[in-house]
Amino acid sequence: MTTPRKIALVTGANKGIGKETARGLAALGTTVLIGARDAERGEAAAEELRADGADARFLPLDVTDGNSVRAAAEWIDATFGRLDVLVNNAGIAVGHRKPSETSAATVREVYETNVFGVIAVTNAVLPLLRRSAAGRVVNMSSELGSLSHLSDPDGPWAAHTAVLLPYCTSKSALNAVTVLYANELRAEGILVNAVSPGYCATDLNRHGGVRTAGEGAAVAVALATVGEDGPTGALLAEDGPIPW
Repeated sequence: MTTPRKIALVTGANKGIGKETARGLAALGTTVLIGARDAERGEAAAEELRADGADARFLPLDVTDGNSVRAAAEWIDATFGRLDVLVNNAGIAVGHRKPSETSAATVREVYETNVFGVIAVTNAVLPLLRRSAAGRVVNMSSELGSLSHLSDPDGPWAAHTAVLLPYCTSKSALNAVTVLYANELRAEGILVNAVSPGYCATDLNRHGGVRTAGEGAAVAVALATVGEDGPTGALLAEDGPIPW
């Protein structure tokens, strides 16, 4: 008897860490859905992965648009009837200013994608994840969301945290969201974790990072495919847990 392919949705998967996460999951035999706002870029990413032998399909998805989120969930339901893996990767980073110079509107803009978008997508596809034999949710967070790191004015993250109030606090909020979903879904066997890919060279930081997107994606792929004895409600990097 042939084991059916797992189905994974990766948001913001048309480039960077999202695309490499999709590539890594596809290499393990997973059907990957390339969630992206831009149809041209999303289809191009799916075509690139298919050229490498992946079963990859573009799925129109704007995580900040309720209609788009509902339509994506309905398409997955009609096409596959379930979802095994959700990787909430879509994220933005704007408003590089001191906290006192950052507007509430800028913070709200970042939260719409980095926090509210994650909640919207997770809730929309949760009925599909509940039909999986081993549902997994991975939220793409950051070391910059660690309150332990944020509270160290002399730490290696100080230069970034001093001017990234919207991004840092959105990832702190995402970490809390992760824990609460993990608590709710633990008894159902759905594991929910947050991961930090490290400082990767992506469009988010104008390719100033020191790690490749593929290296950053590795921890997300690992948590998306972890066994039933794996962690849940954790914030993890490639080398282990990150302090809250």
